[in-house]
Amino acid sequence: MEMKVSKETLSLAGEFAVASELCRRGVYCQLTLGNRKRTDLLIETDRQLARVQVKSKQTAEWPQVAGIYRSNEFLVFVDFQGKDEGDRPDFYIASLKDWVALVTAEQHRYPEITVDAQHRITYSDGWSGLNVKPSMITRCRDRWDKILKKVVSPRPKA
Repeated sequence: MEMKVSKETLSLAGEFAVASELCRRGVYCQLTLGNRKRTDLLIETDRQLARVQVKSKQTAEWPQVAGIYRSNEFLVFVDFQGKDEGDRPDFYIASLKDWVALVTAEQHRYPEITVDAQHRITYSDGWSGLNVKPSMITRCRDRWDKILKKVVSPRPKA
């Protein structure tokens, strides 16, 4: 039976789910517990420091996503909608390039919006952030390779 949980619990579930998926792929990461803005997980390797922002939902869309603006940042969307307690959620991994493409598409749809230097959208009525639907990011589904390429050192050839 599909469960609905509080926003805070859902956010934590998403963060732990992303951390688990990264650890399963050999990437050590740490949660930044608390309300640290725009960074939910930190990944530090001998090659790179990366920041991960996690957005979780159990409804039709992720509301008011501010986005990312650094090349070492990733946005991981976790979709719990329609999932039972034991089901794995769907994951969508977006790089800065993916986020800029979403913002650019929204600018074409709504030319009156403004976008700041950190790729944050503000609409003419004052609404800020982009409401993201899974259909907008299907190309990002299970694209863990985007993070892995950034933080994992290539294996030496034998």
